[in-house]
Amino acid sequence: MGTGCGILGMLAAKKIRRVVAVDVNPYAVSCAKENAAFNNIRRNMAFIQGDLFTPLHETEKFEVILFNAPYLPADESEAESWIGRAWAGGATGRQIIDRFISETPKHLKRSGCVLLMQSSMADVDETVRRFKECGISARVVAERALPFFEMIVLIEAKT
Repeated sequence: MGTGCGILGMLAAKKIRRVVAVDVNPYAVSCAKENAAFNNIRRNMAFIQGDLFTPLHETEKFEVILFNAPYLPADESEAESWIGRAWAGGATGRQIIDRFISETPKHLKRSGCVLLMQSSMADVDETVRRFKECGISARVVAERALPFFEMIVLIEAKT
């Protein structure tokens, strides 16, 4: 989810037979396609332009969902450009994260796993709580301090 240049999808495609790469940004989808072709991985990847799970059939389910969400607090004007949409997460940084979590249960297979990257500025405890409300257990599995004031965390959520 939010494939960007496609690097995570390409790494996954080297180990599994089917990867679906989704991004709201049509330029990111085009870039990811080109990168996959250049790296000879295009055959087991599908690229879809759309907003989160919206372009997928409601019965489409996945074993693993990876998402480096737009998680930085920003006013709405900062998300008006394609590049801004890659990082701007609304006033609290949670706008996209919360939508993603609420839609995830419909698309995650039983015994499935989500790996979600987010900033400490977007309330990690709230992410864990919201997954729990959806019947999905979640925990921080990695974190990295960035200069000044921010921690980047990787949250693993499992059904």
